[in-house]
Amino acid sequence: MKQYILSAFTISLLFACKTDPAENNNLVVTYPETKKVDTVDTYFGVDVVDPYRWLEDDRSAETESWVKSQNEVTFGYLDKIPYRKELKERLESIWNYEKLGSPFKEGDYTYYYKNDGLQNQYVVYRKKGEDGTEEVFLDPNTFSEDGTISLSGLNFSRNGELAAYSISEGGSDWRKIIVMDAEKKEVLEDTLRDIKFSGISWYKNDGFYYSSYDKPEGSELSAKTDQHKLYYHKLGTDQKDDVLIFGGTPEEKHRYISGSITEDDRYLFIYPRVSTSGNKLYLKDLEDPNGDLIPILENTDSDTYVIDNVGSKLYLVTNLNAPNQKIVTTDASNPGPDNWTEFIPETEHVLSPSTGGGYFFTEYMIDAISKVLQYDFDGKLIREIELPGLGNAGGFGGKKEDKIDYYSFTNYNTPSRIFTFNVETGESELYWKPEIAFNSDDYESKQVFYTSKDGTKIPMMITHKKGLELNGKNPTILYGYGGFNISLYPSFSITNAVWMQEGGIYAVPNLRGGGEYGKKWHIAGTQMQKQNVFDDFIAAAEYLIENDYTSTDYLAIRGGSNGGLLVGATMTQRPDLMKVALPAVGVLDMLRYHTFTAGAGWAYDYGTSEQSQEMFEYLKGYSPVHNINPNTEYPATLITTADHDDRVVPAHSFKFAAELQSKQSGDNPTLIRIETDAGHGAGTPVSKTIEQYADIFGFTLYNMGFDVLPSKTKEKIKG
Repeated sequence: MKQYILSAFTISLLFACKTDPAENNNLVVTYPETKKVDTVDTYFGVDVVDPYRWLEDDRSAETESWVKSQNEVTFGYLDKIPYRKELKERLESIWNYEKLGSPFKEGDYTYYYKNDGLQNQYVVYRKKGEDGTEEVFLDPNTFSEDGTISLSGLNFSRNGELAAYSISEGGSDWRKIIVMDAEKKEVLEDTLRDIKFSGISWYKNDGFYYSSYDKPEGSELSAKTDQHKLYYHKLGTDQKDDVLIFGGTPEEKHRYISGSITEDDRYLFIYPRVSTSGNKLYLKDLEDPNGDLIPILENTDSDTYVIDNVGSKLYLVTNLNAPNQKIVTTDASNPGPDNWTEFIPETEHVLSPSTGGGYFFTEYMIDAISKVLQYDFDGKLIREIELPGLGNAGGFGGKKEDKIDYYSFTNYNTPSRIFTFNVETGESELYWKPEIAFNSDDYESKQVFYTSKDGTKIPMMITHKKGLELNGKNPTILYGYGGFNISLYPSFSITNAVWMQEGGIYAVPNLRGGGEYGKKWHIAGTQMQKQNVFDDFIAAAEYLIENDYTSTDYLAIRGGSNGGLLVGATMTQRPDLMKVALPAVGVLDMLRYHTFTAGAGWAYDYGTSEQSQEMFEYLKGYSPVHNINPNTEYPATLITTADHDDRVVPAHSFKFAAELQSKQSGDNPTLIRIETDAGHGAGTPVSKTIEQYADIFGFTLYNMGFDVLPSKTKEKIKG
């Protein structure tokens, strides 16, 4: 690695009044030269070159220099977009309204998260009793001047007198845990460090369970971590004396382990996982400190968890022999599947249950729209809850003694509102609604079903201004995910509101690989069936074009993380289909993803290049980094990532950008925007988020041919 990166570059500005979006606005970009190395990996006798392997070293001066020079090029380009500042001001203006989270009770206080408008982080407030005075309990905006240290978790002891909260620095998944006296708001002991992928589960008022890995050798942001451990921290003791509860045996590695305590402090449940799907399940009776762990499930063939208990009677949510999930009961003395009794059976719709106020609330997603039923603990249906419209309801959780629960309701064109729900009468009342400069009545959201390549029907929500002319010239963002059993439900986004105010269309298909239709839908988009996800996304784009919502010249595709893979695979397979591609924090090197941080845990969805020759060939066949071809015109591409992303390491995006820049045959720009002191997304300061979306929307519209914002012209640019 003696050759150094050449950082000399020029950016020429040649503005002209373009009216044809097929002709790029004339910003000419000269990229930094990225050196190549002769790294070759051999898989099943096949040599695969990896010329940009050196960019995986996030601690090297060479990588740092490359990042700096790429950002100089990118921001040099973005600075010249004439309405970038205007977009930022628009985003700030609509963002600047009070936002509130659903209240929750702890001890004598009611707590809630609130942001007065443009604060970088939400502040935790509380009131004592019904009519107490509002006071600040915890303000993460004081943790750092630039808002890059965020609050990532807050949990209270059983009586509410103690609290433990976790913080993330610079967006990293590594956390610190701080314990405080909740009444006095005073820190009690030294900070616990090096915590990752962990909840905080209190046992009485004595201590709590948490999870972490040993700090890896090498870079803590990219080195592999695959041996998770569950610990118990007793208050007043040093972290080095914390008791290892589960994990740490070399012969049996678990990449993720979590622990939870029942509300009555009777049982500890332990959930070991080897991947992001499927878990084992053990219980420990805490009334018998010397007792053994009792196995409930000793394989990872299902996703099963305990949702509640009444004494020794356990209520479990499972997809074992029930792809759409059901609730079963069993006794803690003999809790294995042979002794399960069906409580709330599986239906044709996916179940997402919660408990509160002494009741079960079963939310079903019917074509991605919420339906909520209330049951008592004997399994008797009490009522269907009348929701305020078609959309996504969330919440309904609370303590058993609570008689008022809270839930939120939103959809793509309705900002989230909070409602109270009386568990006895079934009455809902509006608790809070935002005062936002966005009139929902001016917009509409429509669900359509389209046909994918293999004939599967896929639902898609399309949202835009009412009365929008379907002339094929509307700027459109097609957003997707399609993986890890994660469902995309209708929800309001401030950034999407600005996009739609500009006359844009926002379309979200529910791709296979997600969880909208249960485990079978998930499996249909995994491993050797992953191409189904890309086909579903491509078919969504084709539907929008064929029905004149938009056209190739006005279509952008966007997705993050696994969705970044979706965008990368789609743009390399069908570069002719869209004008703009926006892969964010994407998994883009499918041959090596499992060698970084906790990436090996994603093998359930992806498979690995070492698994078999067939799997290697399949992964190589769609891996975005390995499928960029010379003499191909790719769409205008803005890759976004962050230097502290230790979930999907930025090397994925670095290598993808280098490959694209070296092989792009057309004039479309290929840029990478690398955020500093930020991670995979959670906890990103509002100021950084606004800047990022001003850049994303500016880049998108500019490369669709707009010299001014669409809202500033009466006639859209003609193709």
